Amino acid sequence: MLTPTHDYRRLDYRVPPRVLAGLDAMVNRGVGIYQRRAQRVAKLREDAERIVCDEARWRELPDASLHERLMEFRGTFRRGGKLADEIVMGALGAIREASRRELGLHPFPVQLMGALALHRGFLAEMATGEGKTLTAGLAAVLAGWTKRPCHVVTVNDYLVERDAAWLRPLYTVCGVTVGGVTAAMDPAARLKGYGCDVTYTTSKELLADFLRDRLRLGGIQNPTQRLIRRLLAPVASDGLVMRGLHTAIVDEADSLLIDEAVTPLIISAPTKNELLKEAGILAEQIAGALELESDYRANSRYKEIELTDSGRDKLAGRAGQLPGLWRGNDRRTELIRQALVAREFFQRDKHYIIVDGKIVIVDESTGRPMPQRTWREGVHQAIEAKEGLPLSDPSETIARLSFQRFFRCFHKLSGMTGTAREASGEFWQVYGLPVVQIPVNRPCVRQHWPDRFFATDAAKWNAVVLEIERLHRTGRPLLVGTRSVASSEKLALLLSERGLDFKLINATRLAEEAETVAMAGEQDRITIATNMAGRGTDIKLGAGVAEMGGLHVLATERHESGRVDRQLFGRAGRQGDPGSAQAFVSAEDELIRRFLPVSLQGVLRRSLEARFVGSTQIAEKAFSLAQRRAQQMAFKQRRAVLKADTWLEESLSFAGGDTV
Repeated sequence: MLTPTHDYRRLDYRVPPRVLAGLDAMVNRGVGIYQRRAQRVAKLREDAERIVCDEARWRELPDASLHERLMEFRGTFRRGGKLADEIVMGALGAIREASRRELGLHPFPVQLMGALALHRGFLAEMATGEGKTLTAGLAAVLAGWTKRPCHVVTVNDYLVERDAAWLRPLYTVCGVTVGGVTAAMDPAARLKGYGCDVTYTTSKELLADFLRDRLRLGGIQNPTQRLIRRLLAPVASDGLVMRGLHTAIVDEADSLLIDEAVTPLIISAPTKNELLKEAGILAEQIAGALELESDYRANSRYKEIELTDSGRDKLAGRAGQLPGLWRGNDRRTELIRQALVAREFFQRDKHYIIVDGKIVIVDESTGRPMPQRTWREGVHQAIEAKEGLPLSDPSETIARLSFQRFFRCFHKLSGMTGTAREASGEFWQVYGLPVVQIPVNRPCVRQHWPDRFFATDAAKWNAVVLEIERLHRTGRPLLVGTRSVASSEKLALLLSERGLDFKLINATRLAEEAETVAMAGEQDRITIATNMAGRGTDIKLGAGVAEMGGLHVLATERHESGRVDRQLFGRAGRQGDPGSAQAFVSAEDELIRRFLPVSLQGVLRRSLEARFVGSTQIAEKAFSLAQRRAQQMAFKQRRAVLKADTWLEESLSFAGGDTV
């Protein structure tokens, strides 16, 4: 039976402040620059050194005495107040020693700096391979001691289960309970997972459970009103699984807070609409008879379709032969546009795959399938019609919330990533998170080889295969990054034709993803990975590989975000290991086709075909321009989501209750 206080806390969350604009935003940007000042890192280093200097005192304590001190720290943190802030360094020193004894890992000073940054509400940029998992664990112990809900948010279910299990001995000796919540869990298992002091989960599961709990609450979502109701008429259970929002430690924060923040999470229910399903099939048939350029134009940058006069005339000419749903011009045009959008902008084995006769969306940032998600506004059904599959029932939105707004609901937010500085201004403006760059434990000696540019896609893939063959003969391991399932399968076919042995990871081959990526540093190994598959998995070099030059990362395209390129390259040269990275790109890559003006595309292609002096410099500037334009467009989309959140906050209430 929940006490009134516990019930109040599990309903409490921080109401996000308005995103500033105009002069207020300018002043706030200045505040953000001040918060990110270099002295922050210097202070973290100083405090970490104090912890290290006290190492001998903790090491000489017997296990029983160390455990007793940990319990004393736990009690102080539980009571909170100024004293808890004063003993953080001593507490981290004790936790560090507990980690050495229980896990066999003695956190480096830079990991202590990272843990302090998380505890103080910063976003810590830590290079790939610097031990972010353990760093998050150190900070989570401090948060778990407060008995307030602490959620460690990561990118997939595998990492949820792996990290919770790996760090459990440390949490246990520190008197902290730990659990996880994954997609396959039923409500009873979720209730148990969220009931722990520290809960590992993904952003999608966390937000979905939050929304489902709000729906269960019905009209009384205000914690004070609900407390009064429960005092007047206590109930044994209300089906809620979470125990509130307080602390969130976000791993791979650039992916979760930036890249995936554009799409809101929507809880929907299927609704029977046979008429609309029939219209979707008919729209696909009509769209197949229309011709690009003469009947419609496709804007690949904004993924928009514009019917020409010829296209409108063809539709109008068929209107009298079509069912009643098609008689209205606007509705008719909308149905055809959806069908054309599905044809032009959604490609099989890139944006989606087909599994057991169903469309499964592929996350473009990670290459992972998302079987429980669907596209909105009839697009999903249009793609099903295009592929000749049975059309699913359209969905009705029950609840929705953007990830941007959701993470701003936490009282205490912090995070880690290997690439944050490019978006440091956005992290501050949206989430109030100052970015601090944690130095590496050992100097990075990774070599960045110059990009290689090609006029055509075919020439690029031929050069990629030749380069893989050349490096493979030396015995060096290679990790080849592709942007889509189709590209990874294409490269796999080319390598098979050359008789080369390789491991392939993409959205259709995820069962052994982490194990495969972990072995990518072994001698003679060739690993093809879709984008950032295996993110969060450590790659260690095999015997003798360091002497050969370490792992080589080969990118077959530049991504729309430079941060993702850096993440991929960061897989090589971890913890001072040798390594190298290089990108092979062409004038026909999607980045160029979508974000470079057609006139400049022609100049780029001709210069690369002619290979005259200065063509490389032209290509470098062209790709840099395309990437900047892509990043600017993505930023505008995220700003639009924020504006929509503000509009909803001012105009509507969530589920008939308080605005979230």
